[in-house]
Amino acid sequence: MSTFKAPKGTYDLIPPESAKYLAVREAIAAPLRNSGYGYIETPGFENVELFARGVGESTDIVTKEMYAFETKGGDRLALRPEGTASVLRAALEANLHKAGNLPVKLWYSGSYYRYERPQKGRYRHFSQVGAEAIGAEDPALDAELIILADQAYRSLGLRNFRILLNSLGDKECRPVYRAALQEFLRGLDLDEDTLRRAEINPLRVLDDKRDDVQKQLTGAPLLRDYLCDACKAYHEEVRDLITAAGVSFEDDPKLVRGLDYYTRTTFEFVHDGLGSQSAVGGGGRYDGLSEMIGGPALPSVGWALGVDRTVLALEAEGVRLEIPASTSVFAVPLGEEARRVLFGVVTELRKLGVAADFSYGAKGLKGAMKNANRSGARYTVVAGERDLAEGVVQLKDMESGEQTAVAVAEIVGELRSRLG
Repeated sequence: MSTFKAPKGTYDLIPPESAKYLAVREAIAAPLRNSGYGYIETPGFENVELFARGVGESTDIVTKEMYAFETKGGDRLALRPEGTASVLRAALEANLHKAGNLPVKLWYSGSYYRYERPQKGRYRHFSQVGAEAIGAEDPALDAELIILADQAYRSLGLRNFRILLNSLGDKECRPVYRAALQEFLRGLDLDEDTLRRAEINPLRVLDDKRDDVQKQLTGAPLLRDYLCDACKAYHEEVRDLITAAGVSFEDDPKLVRGLDYYTRTTFEFVHDGLGSQSAVGGGGRYDGLSEMIGGPALPSVGWALGVDRTVLALEAEGVRLEIPASTSVFAVPLGEEARRVLFGVVTELRKLGVAADFSYGAKGLKGAMKNANRSGARYTVVAGERDLAEGVVQLKDMESGEQTAVAVAEIVGELRSRLG
């Protein structure tokens, strides 16, 4: 038994449970790949300032949750707490926006890190699949991403999730709302940290989860009442496109999201079977983020869906994913000559794309057949000295129990034929 354990708030993915996570990642990625999104992968750590500028210095992520450290060379780095800022940084650094084909459509999958109080559905290390469409201001792009996320969840069999939708306005109308909200917040009985946050970014106070704060926010001005005509028209078109696609959503005028870079469209996917950690994903438009991190004006939109919470949502609904067995054929040799012959059969099957495994460790027939059962293989190939003397191996169908003798020279072709 090792004396080491996974750090607090983290987890290991091990078989067979890990197969669920792979299936969820694949299901989320599939509609993105079919819609022109290319895969991108960024480092697990970035310059601290990238997140301070992009995510927002007043956010809990930057002030309380970010794992920041200084390198031996004096660089200030942070483990990435979210994906959008990193992906946009990489796109700008590679000049993808100058290739002449906007929007740049990217998807990614990876681990993220936040120092939080660990609880079910909220970890210090977590996994997300995300998508970003960079360089175009178009309601159809916002709608596309929402529809693709809905498609991914439904392909997994999820049904009891809701899509919350709001508009956060833009640089024209949000300052007017910001001033009205600040005036309202100054009249409340709030602690010093919250009042300070209200002066930096008052919308963040609306996202405060504490009951005593939420009670005082009753009657707070709503951003939808301050939207300019352009933002109203933009938001209506997003709503119309989603509705026309048959995707249900709920208007939530208090939806803010926990990152400072969002503008206009913002949305969240929630599942009521997860208790307090109900958000399984979310995103929105971030038209000013590129300029915040030193790039040109590049209106963009994106989302990130939590793999961990999606797995929990599937469990809450009792959805069992159909995960194919990792092994189709299992070889059981009895004797040295059989080991040589069957190892060659397994190698040939693998070259042909058939998932095959082998009984290692010179086990007896009983122990080897137990391994074959545990592997989930559809067929087991057994051979002993007598079989090989007759030029055959025994092929057992693990579902029906039927066993037949097949010539050694024909076993690979027979298995390919049976497995389709």
